[in-house]
Amino acid sequence: MRAWEVVEPGPVEAAPLRFVEKPVPVPGPDELLVRVRTCGVCRTDLHVVEGDLPLHRHHVTPGHEVVGLVTAMGEAVTGYAAGDRVGVAWLRRTDGTCVYCRRGNENLCPDSQYTGWDADGGYAEYTTVPAAFAYPLPSGVEDVAQSPLLCAGIIGYRALRRASLPSGGRLGLYGFGGSAHLCAQVALAQGATVHVLTRGEASQRLALELGAASAGGAYDMPPEPLDSAILFAPAGELVPVALRALDRGGVLAVAGIHLTDTPPLDYQRELFYEKELRSVTSNTRDDGREFLAMAARHGVRATTHPYPLSQAPDALRDLKAGRFDGAAVLVNDISGPS
Repeated sequence: MRAWEVVEPGPVEAAPLRFVEKPVPVPGPDELLVRVRTCGVCRTDLHVVEGDLPLHRHHVTPGHEVVGLVTAMGEAVTGYAAGDRVGVAWLRRTDGTCVYCRRGNENLCPDSQYTGWDADGGYAEYTTVPAAFAYPLPSGVEDVAQSPLLCAGIIGYRALRRASLPSGGRLGLYGFGGSAHLCAQVALAQGATVHVLTRGEASQRLALELGAASAGGAYDMPPEPLDSAILFAPAGELVPVALRALDRGGVLAVAGIHLTDTPPLDYQRELFYEKELRSVTSNTRDDGREFLAMAARHGVRATTHPYPLSQAPDALRDLKAGRFDGAAVLVNDISGPS
């Protein structure tokens, strides 16, 4: 099969990815073999490719927003059949026995593994996934539109929960890419007022089209104090900016897996009055199930920009440069195994 692999992590402009021939993976006893139809392009992929995240697997194939069809399965798998449509997401496996897993926080499992970081992901014709971590997908949403929901959507949903937005509250979103534009739709469906602070006129226009009350620059102050805010942009210098925008008792959740250094915080201006700063770490499978059900119920839709699988580096470069709103999605443009 054809697949992209990270030769040596580095700037995406320096071509760290190589298109290669790899054997079609063999599923383990508890795994599904999935023929990839689409794979969303996530900012975490960019962090893996460029080395912002530590190397977990040499020559890894990135990608963890996969929609595909089951083509084979291990002998221990039940409940799936060839041809089933499934989603493959970021969280690949946990130990299931640690204190975090036992209390329902499997996203904090010290032995957790991740698709496209610890194991080869969806920038390929085929990938594997433990059956217990796959998401059965309904037929109502096309593949391209479904892919970003599998990470951008799920992480945005967990970030919204972590932000403790009160009913009818005022939410600020810093950055408005693949995850934020889905999170905004969930918040709006729940009755929130959403203010978007982001670079790029296209992203600001999309925010207003989706129903945001305002859309300004990333360093602007929103038109009213915020009850909650979520930082999607991987820019640590925005942490104090967002904290200053919070009302008393407000919560800022940082949604990304990677963040540049945060400048010193002014306690009186940015943290006093019981403001809170929280991180977001991966997600649980329950987060994924809840979000996918909510997305179907409220008609949450991704704004997408398809790229052929063969143009994955172009999609990553465009993501880094902010050349599109919404999310990029790779479409498997290679017919049959190679």
